[in-house]
Amino acid sequence: MKKLLILSVFFSSLYTPYSIAGRKEKKKLITPPSHEQSVYRSLEPNSILQHLAFYELYPDTEEGKAALKTAWFLLCGEDEPLSGQLHLPTLDVYSLIGLVNKQSGELPVNMSEEQLAILEKAAKRLHNRTLEGIKSWSKEEVLKLSEDEIDLGRALLIYQFDKEADKEKKIRQYEASLDLMALQISAKLPKNPTADEMIEQINEFIFRQMRFRFPPHSIYAKDVDLYTFLPSVIDSRLGVCLGVSILYLCIAQRLGLELEIITPPGHIYLRLNDGHKILNIETTARGIHMPTETYLGINTQYLQKRTMKEVVGLAFFNQASVMSGRQDFATAVQLYETAIEFVPNDPFFKLLLGIHYLFLGKKKEGTSLLKPLNSITFEGSIGKETIPEDYLSGRCSVEAIKMIFMPVNETRESILKKQNELKTMLEKYPKFRAGLMQLAVTYLQLGRSQEAYNILLKYHQLDPSNPIVEYYLSIICLQRLDYVSAWIYFRSTEHILFQSHHQPKALKSLKSSLQRVSPCPL
Repeated sequence: MKKLLILSVFFSSLYTPYSIAGRKEKKKLITPPSHEQSVYRSLEPNSILQHLAFYELYPDTEEGKAALKTAWFLLCGEDEPLSGQLHLPTLDVYSLIGLVNKQSGELPVNMSEEQLAILEKAAKRLHNRTLEGIKSWSKEEVLKLSEDEIDLGRALLIYQFDKEADKEKKIRQYEASLDLMALQISAKLPKNPTADEMIEQINEFIFRQMRFRFPPHSIYAKDVDLYTFLPSVIDSRLGVCLGVSILYLCIAQRLGLELEIITPPGHIYLRLNDGHKILNIETTARGIHMPTETYLGINTQYLQKRTMKEVVGLAFFNQASVMSGRQDFATAVQLYETAIEFVPNDPFFKLLLGIHYLFLGKKKEGTSLLKPLNSITFEGSIGKETIPEDYLSGRCSVEAIKMIFMPVNETRESILKKQNELKTMLEKYPKFRAGLMQLAVTYLQLGRSQEAYNILLKYHQLDPSNPIVEYYLSIICLQRLDYVSAWIYFRSTEHILFQSHHQPKALKSLKSSLQRVSPCPL
């Protein structure tokens, strides 16, 4: 009964029942179509799931048999004719639909070996089957793969279920979900589709049909790792930018769609770059295009492009950040070490691993990683990273650095707690620049711009080369109607950025605001 109810709801809104109520036929009565005929005519011609659901409800009707034939053709193409032996329960339609249409709170679908074999046979024509990565079943095999042979879904699922007794079965279950999604999208594409057509259909399926969404802040801030892992994203249909981007990439690999992976600070999005145009895919906003300039900031000169192999490392990086926020530094170190195996040359990853070594009391290991990063400027940034220099020169301690990593939530109490900790720490280490910046931010979060200005001014006196500090000082002076000082700090910001030939939108907006209220001083 439950199956019938769910399957009926699956496409009950797609048609309007035929009715001849109130009509007067004087000459000839027209026989209305049966209920199943009306439903059959309302099915999307290229929807695998709708045809399978219809067959589940009406298996013994002519329409039901036709729906099964259509679904099988859409799944497998012309090369796999429908066998007369293919009937339920061999082809478990309810399980197939549940793979991608599981309702919130339902347990993951557990398909039998026979059912998995049927779906894997249908999916053998997907592009990811040509990658060496689809043959990997261990961490060691994944690490040996070249950048262009990684199967992203397989690599992440291997690490996700590495300690499970039935690892291979669980991996195949979730890959079946990805395969069916890709096959459904492929069924709606024309022959030899363009990249634009593939992106349009992926967006339609993920964001409008399946309704994958960015989770509310109150949920993801607590358990961001859950909304990064591929199985959790598939099961819940909720994901942060990295989680949904990973899902998107897994489907794109199956369709043979090559996308670039771009990581602004603290974010990730995808883009199509065919040499003639750039189409950005913002996975936190239903796949819409956002101008590249949107992702550039005062301290972000250009955006990093990642490889598929590096994306595996980014997943562990996200999880490590969560463990760090929970003060579980030992687990965080393990995860950062795993991440670095996939992103061995990223100085930011090395910085965080080095810092967390210090948190665990591993001073030698931490210091050896921080020394090469002294006064480094990260790729794509303008201002230099100050923590290694301040630590190595004695301007801060390990405990002081811990204050920087102290998490806050949306509550005023949380912000005040961190603020008080930072104030106490800065009494001992008044020249710790990252500490000053964090303290200023807490005051800005509380709407206390005067206190923020005083803290930022101390930073400026220590180091006038940080463009974000100079930018914030200019904005605060503008808000306080101190236009002369606002122009001074604006010029300082402009000078720092122009040295790197960087003119971000935020700087242009600030200049426009200043010009409206005060002429540029000589």
